[in-house]
Amino acid sequence: MSGYCDIAPGHPLHGPYHDREYGFPQRGEAELFERLILEINQAGLSWETILRKREGFRRAYDGFDVDTVAAYGEAERERLLADAGIIRNRLKVDAAIHNAQVVQRLRASHGGFAQWLDAHVLLDGRARDKAAWIKLFKQTFRFTGGEITNEFLMSLGYLPGSHHESCPVYAKLAKRRPAPPWMRAAAK
Repeated sequence: MSGYCDIAPGHPLHGPYHDREYGFPQRGEAELFERLILEINQAGLSWETILRKREGFRRAYDGFDVDTVAAYGEAERERLLADAGIIRNRLKVDAAIHNAQVVQRLRASHGGFAQWLDAHVLLDGRARDKAAWIKLFKQTFRFTGGEITNEFLMSLGYLPGSHHESCPVYAKLAKRRPAPPWMRAAAK
């Protein structure tokens, strides 16, 4: 279970994210894409670094508009690699552009990113486990290893572990309707 509940409360960056976003389901394409990009960029860095640069990412990636990012060419790649407001890593920048194109294709195959995620919550009638999610993400997206995929899915309520059961946010999430996907899948 997450140790985030122990360090986040009261912290100027972690606190609000923990209390209002972490583990909370999102449906909007831009919000899902943002979370994926932020998790990818966190690899090798602290989450605090990413939260500090979040507005820079929003500006640099055009508000996480999937169609805009999917159309980025070499000029936009170079602009991103020169932008000190974000993480300047070619593999991560290339992954963002590629993954935006994947999200576009998910619209055609599933109706959208959220619908694609929802379509994969269950595997053989049971809640998809972490290993199965990781395998699916590696087959679908770029730069989505085990930790990135795990954190992305926990942060959106698709995998358990974002909050301790004793955390007030856990109780808040359990009362939500609909409940986070992992809670609904576990109840089946």
